[in-house]
Amino acid sequence: MKLAKKRELAQKRKWRIRKKVIGTNERPRVTVCFTNKNIHAQCIDDENGHTINAVSTNKSDYKDLLPNIEGATKLGDAFGNILSQNGVNAIVFDRAGRKYHGSIKAFADSLRSKNILF
Repeated sequence: MKLAKKRELAQKRKWRIRKKVIGTNERPRVTVCFTNKNIHAQCIDDENGHTINAVSTNKSDYKDLLPNIEGATKLGDAFGNILSQNGVNAIVFDRAGRKYHGSIKAFADSLRSKNILF
């Protein structure tokens, strides 16, 4: 019962944020998801409804990264390089209802270090 309420409140936070955070072709939305085992990040153009780029620790290049601050920093650096190569230099950051601290902040700071504006 308590877990169901917690998930319901988390989903409401996500919906509330998604009403305001919209990615365009010039400024796509970057969303990041941390699970207990993996990190997933996507760059999404909401106007056209497609994913521009995606990176995950499920891929063999990043298999050894853990979903902690160190892993988030390394994956953020790699994702920042991918975005820069594809000509994306400004984004809208979607934290998916999570607080902006810890791993989320480390991921965002590593994107900023690659000159991605948001």
